[in-house]
Amino acid sequence: MRVAGSAEVLEYRRNRALELLDEDRSLNEVARLLGCAPSSVMRWRNMRDSGGSDALKVKTASGRPPKLTDKQKRALEKILLEGPIKAGYRTDLWTTARVAEVIEQKFGVRYHRDHIGRLLHQMGWSHQKPERRSSQRDEARIADWVKNDWPRVKKPPRSSTPT
Repeated sequence: MRVAGSAEVLEYRRNRALELLDEDRSLNEVARLLGCAPSSVMRWRNMRDSGGSDALKVKTASGRPPKLTDKQKRALEKILLEGPIKAGYRTDLWTTARVAEVIEQKFGVRYHRDHIGRLLHQMGWSHQKPERRSSQRDEARIADWVKNDWPRVKKPPRSSTPT
């Protein structure tokens, strides 16, 4: 079982075990001093003997390789910036399901729509909720109303002090 600690702590522990071995201490004594199994000390010694001191460094888990390459992600970003209408959708709104469809069509890679949000976040994108507005909305008339009519119907501030 791995001891809790940072990579530096684990590397120090391994190197300390080998220093103690180099001082002609036994495997069992080194293991007892460091609180680990003798087989671990022996494994560390064998790693150093076969690969040098670099073999004792902590290796980070690489994880699963990404399905999309960096080049494909750049191409996806270009598609997203062009907009969903150019990609063949009727409305100008990207959803995770639509992005997943585009990725599958263009790159032959299938992602679950729930993962698309994480992928977009890694690419520097964020969720945006569109503002709902009527298609018959007349911005010029609204601006005119706010400028001319709103001051007339707005309640004046109270002139008396609160009690």
